[in-house]
Amino acid sequence: MLYVKLYPEVSNITRENPPIASFVARVVSSAGERKTLTHPETSDKRLKTNEDFVWVLEVPLTGKLIIDIEFLDLKILSKDSGELCSIWAEGCAQKKSNATALASLGRMLTESIHTDIVINISEGSISAHRAILAARSPVFYSMFSHDLKEKELSTINIPDMSFAACQAFLSYIYGNIRHEDFLTHRLALLQAADKYDIADLKEACHESLLDDIDTKNVLERLQNAYLYQLPELKASCMRYLVKFGKIFDIRDDFNIFMQCADRELISEVFHEILNTWKGF
Repeated sequence: MLYVKLYPEVSNITRENPPIASFVARVVSSAGERKTLTHPETSDKRLKTNEDFVWVLEVPLTGKLIIDIEFLDLKILSKDSGELCSIWAEGCAQKKSNATALASLGRMLTESIHTDIVINISEGSISAHRAILAARSPVFYSMFSHDLKEKELSTINIPDMSFAACQAFLSYIYGNIRHEDFLTHRLALLQAADKYDIADLKEACHESLLDDIDTKNVLERLQNAYLYQLPELKASCMRYLVKFGKIFDIRDDFNIFMQCADRELISEVFHEILNTWKGF
């Protein structure tokens, strides 16, 4: 059996006043078919010792395990009032202000409020605001700061994105992208983030692509990791193919991949295979 225990690191604060937490716990196993076990939400649980939260898993799990704790709230004793308060309660006004500002930016995009630039895609066009684009991307900033055709014509041509992907791209820039749209268009967003030098979007795509590598997408993600210089994603794809032995499950697809991929990437894959097999 596997025991998952959650408790705070002992300090002068937690020794006398342990935190009270609300959270959801998950265990993800990457061996064979990806398996996720979820513990029901735990509310207002006082955590002082390693016996306060014990989750016993009787399901046999092998291979690499990821224990994920999603904190919904965390309360500690306030030094000022002597009462329990959420550590996220501070800055509430700022959070409301940020949320309102993001909602307003989203309306500016969806309702085309005082737009001054048109983005042409192969399937149509979308109106946007050059100030917002310039603030989020140094590439857009350069376009509008110099006497380029984008500045003169007030248009940007993005022929290599679909209409839906471009909408998701702009929604991210304006701060109101939906999670399902982000997941659907991750690769297109990664390409746009690299092209227009939006580092936070590139990192968000990178982190997301690490989460659900499987036999259907591993080769495509390996190619994109190499193309857009994402070392962690590349290493994860290599490990999944070679150390987890998935390369044998997609032998035909892998052979096609080896015929089309960049030579340097092929060389890296062979080095990974040789280095792994040395240990056997």
